[in-house]
Amino acid sequence: MYLPLANIRLIAIVSWLSIAEAIPLNVNDEASIKQAASTIAYGLMSYYTGNQSSSPVAEGTFPAPYYWWEAGAIWGAMIDYWHYSNDSTYNDVVTQALLSQISPTEDFMPPAEAGQEGNDDQFFWAAAAMTAAERNFTTPSTPTSRWLQLATSVFNDQAQRWNTATCGGGLKWQIYPSNTGYDYKNTAANGGFFHLAARLFRYTHNATYLAWATTSWDWMTDIGLIDPTSYTVYDGTQDAQNCTQVNEAIFSYTHGMLLAGCASLSNATAGSALWTSRAAGLLAASARFFAPFPNASLVMYEPACEPQGVCDADQLSFKALLARWLAAAAQLVPDLTGAVAVLLERSAAAAAKACTGGARGETCGQKWYVGGFDGSVGVGQQLSALEVVQGLLVGRRSPPDVAAGVNVSVVAASSTVAVPTATVAPKPGVGGGGALGTAGRGGPGGWGVGLGVLGAVVLG
Repeated sequence: MYLPLANIRLIAIVSWLSIAEAIPLNVNDEASIKQAASTIAYGLMSYYTGNQSSSPVAEGTFPAPYYWWEAGAIWGAMIDYWHYSNDSTYNDVVTQALLSQISPTEDFMPPAEAGQEGNDDQFFWAAAAMTAAERNFTTPSTPTSRWLQLATSVFNDQAQRWNTATCGGGLKWQIYPSNTGYDYKNTAANGGFFHLAARLFRYTHNATYLAWATTSWDWMTDIGLIDPTSYTVYDGTQDAQNCTQVNEAIFSYTHGMLLAGCASLSNATAGSALWTSRAAGLLAASARFFAPFPNASLVMYEPACEPQGVCDADQLSFKALLARWLAAAAQLVPDLTGAVAVLLERSAAAAAKACTGGARGETCGQKWYVGGFDGSVGVGQQLSALEVVQGLLVGRRSPPDVAAGVNVSVVAASSTVAVPTATVAPKPGVGGGGALGTAGRGGPGGWGVGLGVLGAVVLG
C-alpha cells in the first residue's frame, strides 16, 4: 500500500504546522502574559490601515470583510490591552479611531454606516466608550466625562427605540426600517442594551439604569431568549410573528454579554443573590463553548460553526467577546473567579500554541483545540487570542472605575462555583439549534445556523 504524493505533502504540511514554535506563554507569569499579549496585539493592529492617508478604508474601521461593529469591539479590546499591560503604544490610534466614528450627533450613528448599522453594532462602540470611562482612558481632548456621555447618548437612543408595538417590548435588531432584519428582535441588540444599562448603573448608581436593565432582562426571559432554568441564550425572534417562535441558534458572545451585565449588577448591589445567581447560571450554560475533547479539555471554541470550518468573519470573533466578558465577570463576582481562571488559563495556553502562522511565525489561528496552527487567519482569530491571553491579567489590575461619590466593593465569595463542563462531546454539525436566523448583515446578531442541539450542561 502506498500514499499518493498529495497525501504525503499534506502530512508534511500538518507536521510542520504542529512543530512550529508557538508564542511563549506561562499563564502564571505576568511578564510572560504581557509579552504574549504584546505580540498578538501587534499582529491585530497590523490589519488596521484606517489611519494611513493612502488607505481607502475610513478612519476607525477595518477593510472588508470586517464590518463596522467589529472595529468598535477591537477598540474596546485595545483599551483593555493598555489597562492590563501598561503599554500605551496604541493609545493615540485608539482615541482617534473612536472619535472618528462618534458622528455629528455624538452617539455613534455615522451616516456612512446607515445601511448596515443595527442596535447591536451601535452597542459595541458604546461599550468601547464605556470601557474608556471605566478605565480612565483620558487625553486632553477626551476626559472621562466625554466617554461617559457617548455611552449615555447611545443608551438614551436605544431606550427611545424600545418597541412595544409587538412582543410586549424589546429592541429591533436593525435601527432603520430599510435594513434587512428590521423585523427581528434579537439577543445581540437587547442583551447589549441590558449590558450597557448594567454598567451605567454600576458607574453612576442612577436607578433609571437598573430599572431598564431589569426590564430588558425580564423581557428576554418572558419571550424565551433566555431560558430561566438552564440559562441557555438563544439568538432571536421575529416580531412579525409577535415573537411566538424563537430562533434557537446559540452563540458564545451573547452568553458572555449577559454574564458580564449580571456581574456588573451583582457588584453594584453588594453581591445580591439575584444577580449573582444569574451570573453563575450563565457561566454554567457557557460550558458548551469549551471543547471536552480528550486532548483539549476546557478549551474555548464556537460550536455553531468552528468544528465544521464554516464560521464567517463575524463569528470568528465571538470567542474574543466571551473571553473578555468572562474575565470582567470574574473580577466583579468572586464566586466565579476560580472557575473562570481555569477556563481562561486552559484556553490561553491553547491559543498561544495556535499562534505560529505568518512571516513572523506569530499569527494566530482559529481552532485552539487542535494543538497548533490550523492555517485560518484574520482579525477575528487575532482578536480572540488577544482577549483570552490578556484576560489572564484581570486579577492583577484594578477593577473598572465608578463615578465620584459612588461606592462599590467586591463582596467576598459566598460559595465557589465549580468549573462548568459539558456532559457530551461536540460532534460535527452540533452547537446551534433551531431554525435558520435572519439573512443579511448589520451586526453579529441574527446569524442562526440551525446546526443541532448540544447536550445538557452541568456544574462539576
